[in-house]
Parts: sequence; C-alpha cells; structure tokens
Amino acid sequence: MIKKCLFPVAGYGTRFLPATKAMPKEILPIVNKPLVQYGVEEASDAGIHEFGFVTGRGKRAIEDHFDISYELEHQIAGSGKEGLLTSIRDLIDNNTFAFTRQSEMKGLGHAILTGRNLVGDNPFAVVLADDFCVGPDGGDGVLAQMVKLYSQFRCSIVAIEEVPANETHKYGVIAGECMKDGLFRVTDMVEKPAPEDAPSNMAIIGRYILTPDIFDILERTPPGKNGEMQITDALLEQAKTGCVLAYQFKGRRFDCGSIDGFVEATNYVYENIYKKGL
Repeated sequence: MIKKCLFPVAGYGTRFLPATKAMPKEILPIVNKPLVQYGVEEASDAGIHEFGFVTGRGKRAIEDHFDISYELEHQIAGSGKEGLLTSIRDLIDNNTFAFTRQSEMKGLGHAILTGRNLVGDNPFAVVLADDFCVGPDGGDGVLAQMVKLYSQFRCSIVAIEEVPANETHKYGVIAGECMKDGLFRVTDMVEKPAPEDAPSNMAIIGRYILTPDIFDILERTPPGKNGEMQITDALLEQAKTGCVLAYQFKGRRFDCGSIDGFVEATNYVYENIYKKGL
C-alpha cells in the first residue's frame, strides 16, 4: 500500500554545533549506527522499499552512506570487521534511494513539496530522523502501525504523543474527535502554540502518512509560523475538506534533535539493542 518514504534531511542541526559544522546531524551515531539509518530500517520493516531524501548543501555524507564503498569493503574483506557492514549492505541491496536538494530552508511543508518529484502521485510516508522511535517489545514499529491504519482508512495520518503542557510550543498540536482508543479524527491543528493557546497536549511527532493531494494543498499554502511553509497548515486544510487521523502510537520516541534526547536514545540503544546483539 505505502511503497515510498520521504526523509527531509536538509536542516543545519545547529543544536549540535560544532559537531554538525561539517557532518550532517542525521549521520550522528546512536552507538554504532547513524540516526538516519534507524529511520530507514523502521520504514523498511513496515514494507516500504523506495526512499527519497530532500537534502541540502553539506549533506553528501547521507548519499554516501546509502551507497557501496568499494575501497572500504575491499580493505576489510575477510576480516572480522566485514560483518559490521551487514545491516547497511542489506538496506542497499533491498531498497532504492533517490535524492533531491532543497535550495532554501522554508519549513517542513516546503521540504515535503520539494520531494514531490521523488514521490509522484502516490501515498507516501514521511520520517523525520530526529525522532528516533522504537515499537513495543515484540511489536510493530511506529511506521508499521501507521501503515496498517492506512490500509483501513486510506487518508493522511500523523503520529502523536502526549507532552507536558509547557512544551506545546515545540510541536504541532492537534485537537480531535476520538474514534477509538488512541485514534482521533483531527478537527484542529496548530503549529507550536503557546500553552494557553494549545488545543490539547497531543503533539505531532516525526512520522506521517500523506495522501498525494497534499502537494496541491502545499502549493497554495501561504507562509505560516516563523514565515515558513508549515505542513500543519496544509494538513488542517486537508482535515477540513476530507479526513486526517491522529494516531497515539504504541512504543517510545526519543527527541534526538536535542542533546538530552540524543544521549537518552544512545543509552537506551546501548542497553536494549546493541548489547543484546553481541
């Protein structure tokens, strides 16, 4: 059903300076694997195998990561280190990767619109690599949960989680009619509202499934919060004229766009994933 996934990865990663001066923040490792690779693996596990990246200047390392390094592989061939490349080689061998550039940073909505040529007239997923997500023990990942919902409802879906009321200014926030436990039909959506203006404390995190009509909506969406083209504004219009669902996913999310969240994710992966694989 959902065959394509878009990764907006053109941001500067200023909260991680000076590390991100010459290295994309999406390549920062969570233990021994780049942050963006976890997102691709999550999407691949959801049955998605065509990946598009909206990149920017200084992001070539992302393209290189999802490509074969013949010199490196020759150097470690036959050694005990060869197995360390198994996970990325599996991704390269079983998926396709395409890249386009966002010449100006004009918001998430603009980044998604820039990826239109990579998606075409198809429903697609969007993953923000800053949000590192893990599903419940033994259960589906967040994107796999959402793909199953899409097969039932065939409309745009955003992942949400409850956040402290004093943190609503960091997120897009929804209000909605509860359809069943953890699933809401969106009636309102506000980008980074002050706590007193927030319609709820249910915040959108970096997992979306979007129907292709979102592109036409984005084309006529004027600049919103901070003068940027906001995907929340386009989704609100889509919700008013059709249907947008908000899904309170099962699992856990780490905000790796912040230092604290990145360290927390690293500790979690080390204890619960890396050490168990040794």
